[in-house]
Amino acid sequence: MTALLTAEALRVALPDRARKRPFRPAPEIHILHGIDFAVRAGEAVGIVGESGSGKTTLGRALVRLLAPTGGRITFDGQDITRASEATLRPLRGRMTMIFQNPLSSLNPRRSIAASVAAPLVARGERKPAAKAIAALERAGLSATLANRYPHQLSGGQRQRVGIARAIVTDPEFILADEIVSGLDVATQAQILDLLRGLRREMGLALAFITHDLSVVRVLCERVAVMHQGRIVEAGDTAAVFAAPKHPYTRRLLSAIPLPEIDAGWLDAEADETA
Repeated sequence: MTALLTAEALRVALPDRARKRPFRPAPEIHILHGIDFAVRAGEAVGIVGESGSGKTTLGRALVRLLAPTGGRITFDGQDITRASEATLRPLRGRMTMIFQNPLSSLNPRRSIAASVAAPLVARGERKPAAKAIAALERAGLSATLANRYPHQLSGGQRQRVGIARAIVTDPEFILADEIVSGLDVATQAQILDLLRGLRREMGLALAFITHDLSVVRVLCERVAVMHQGRIVEAGDTAAVFAAPKHPYTRRLLSAIPLPEIDAGWLDAEADETA
């Protein structure tokens, strides 16, 4: 199957402003070192690694929130490596992102409905309010919450708002960056079960950034293991977890024991908390 989103020899370097000297450009910190990565249509790929491994930088580069310093990114066959914002704008609704902390990514002065409708308003769609309400309901929230503000919702509800905002444009690809790391176990299960349902319903491709290996094993068909800005191992999730080849992958798996679970555990947890 042809890849929907690909990165080839992707490199990202950011200025080290702490070492900047007067009248001289800031030296660069190299974050990503020649990454090759791909997500096929309808596929979920986990991106795992310890803090500082480059997971979030990779994710933001894939959706062009960060400009790469080398390599190539393509989306649906279109080279977007150095595309201008005007060129990227029509693609923004097709490739979206769910951020780690919805409280900081949602405008505190905007109502929930207005935040969800914002991507539609930006591209001049008609009846954005009705579509925003439909997206909220699709994400498991009542329409009665539409006029509330982020601080009036729970953490799980805010994350559902972030999901609603990501799906309101009917995207083909979503990048989810540590979206359950700040939630309790029961709420994590509900959010992950929601994502699984949306993937089936919408045919979504998903890149899921996380440090939780148990979640990756249940949610993702493939996994990429990152270490020091490189993908050190990638492949079928079950195969990588059963017989890791790279020493770092083996250390990562041994440091976080994986419980014996099956794909139904998310539904079971959600039923218990319904």
